[in-house]
Amino acid sequence: MENNSNDEKPWKKGDFSKKLIKPYQVNNEDRDYMDDLLLGMDDSILAFNKPSGLACQTRSPADRTFDALLEVYVKRNGKRPRLLHRLDMLTSGVIIAARTKPATVFMSKAFEERSVYKSYLAIVRGPAFEENEGVIDAHLQRYQKEPNLALMRVAAPEDEGAQEARTRYLVLASHEDYHFILLTPETGRTHQLRVHLEHIGRPILADPYYGVAQLEDGFQAPRLMLHAYRLLTPHPEGGEIDIIADTPDDMRECLAQLSLEEGLLALKEKTG
Repeated sequence: MENNSNDEKPWKKGDFSKKLIKPYQVNNEDRDYMDDLLLGMDDSILAFNKPSGLACQTRSPADRTFDALLEVYVKRNGKRPRLLHRLDMLTSGVIIAARTKPATVFMSKAFEERSVYKSYLAIVRGPAFEENEGVIDAHLQRYQKEPNLALMRVAAPEDEGAQEARTRYLVLASHEDYHFILLTPETGRTHQLRVHLEHIGRPILADPYYGVAQLEDGFQAPRLMLHAYRLLTPHPEGGEIDIIADTPDDMRECLAQLSLEEGLLALKEKTG
């Protein structure tokens, strides 16, 4: 058998191993689970409130991920919703999927052109903010912390692979060293909010990778205190849609324990 090394290989790295792994099979319980997360739907878009701990995607097709669970909404013609963006596994909140190819094309372009407004809620620890509103403007760069762990870090603009990243913040409430803040990313880099807040010395509570060592007073939040609160986007059929995932119960409980409840009133006044 001849082997011409110049011929283009008909397979890609990982193809063989993936074919041996059976993809996750959804069931009736998964349908009920996803329906409970559903915030709204129309002919073009599905909107959900993703819980913390559910990964959007992984390398293995056998994993029970948010993307795999979208299979419960597959149409009779075999077309399934397509995930339009992602949230970190530990982040909760608004996430949307497109139900048709035209909607996928339209929404993908909206995300690419940054015409989608996103805001997040976070509880952080650190010194008092000098100003209640501000901008964190720091380039980010991917690096390999461990063989199977790629993270992000702040980098100089001229560093190889450095990407521009900007985050606006508004302090909703503060008590002692803890703060409840509203975040608006102007760019969409991996782990952007988490790295930016660690960079300014105010890491998000219970973040396992960015700044967790700074929490020394014994208080432990139940999970990463980062929530995708709002998504305002143009709609494929015209106009705009405004999707809100209310502050989750575990974040409310954390706010109460840290005497930051007044931030919920400030949030309501700010977002209506």
